[in-house]
Order: sequence, then structure tokens, then C-alpha cells
Amino acid sequence: MFNKQDQKQNEELSNARNIIGKGTTLRGDLETFGNIRIEGKIIGNIKTKSKLIIGHSSHVEGNIIAQNADIEGHIIGNIEVSEILTLKSTAQINGDIATNKLIVESGATFNGGSKMGASIKEIMIGENTDDTPSILKTHKS
Repeated sequence: MFNKQDQKQNEELSNARNIIGKGTTLRGDLETFGNIRIEGKIIGNIKTKSKLIIGHSSHVEGNIIAQNADIEGHIIGNIEVSEILTLKSTAQINGDIATNKLIVESGATFNGGSKMGASIKEIMIGENTDDTPSILKTHKS
């Protein structure tokens, strides 16, 4: 069990805000406990235990795992969101989606498969996992 100090530290981490600005390119995986807004280009995977916002000028080439996400930009990769995924009118998605709830605005484009309402395991930060979101893996019997 967590003690009070661990709980306070986790709350502080999840309240952190991060921004990757327009004109910035990041190559590599990005993990955070807090909210993150992307306006630049990411070539790598993104994982957050909080909310992810992909701005209209952004471009992501990699898989995404988040608690909640608002997508306005272009994504090439799979997306796993444990709560609510919102595809804004300017969103362009090329990859599979797994989420509990999906909101798609008129004008958004999505090319891939989707799963909704599935149970998604807890998001783990700082652990070595493969790049495929867990809900999108096919299991062999």
C-alpha cells in the first residue's frame, strides 16, 4: 500500500504540465506522469498517466498510451486511451485505436481498426515494455 508521502508525490507528478512547442522535433520515447501538450514533431512513443493533447500543427510517428487524449494533429501509430479519446475536426490518424470512450468531430479522418469499452490495464511509467499498446496486441491461443 502507498503511504501518505507516496500518495502526495504521485499527485504532484500527475499535476505537472509539459509542452513540446511548435518547431521542436523530439526523437525518442517520451514518458510522463503529468499532462503533456505536443505542438511540434515527435518520432517515438508517448506514454502519460494523465492527459495528452496533440495540437493541430503536430506530427507524431509512434504509439501513444494515455489516460485521456485530445487529438488535433497527424498521428502515424497506434493509440490506447484508458478513458476518453477525442478526435478533433483537424485530426488525421493512421493506426489502430483502443479506448473506453471515443468522440469524433466532423472532419476528423481515421484509417485503422478500433476497439471500444475494453478493459485497459494500468499505465506503467518507467518500465521496459514493448511499443505495441497492450489492448492492440493479438494473443495466440
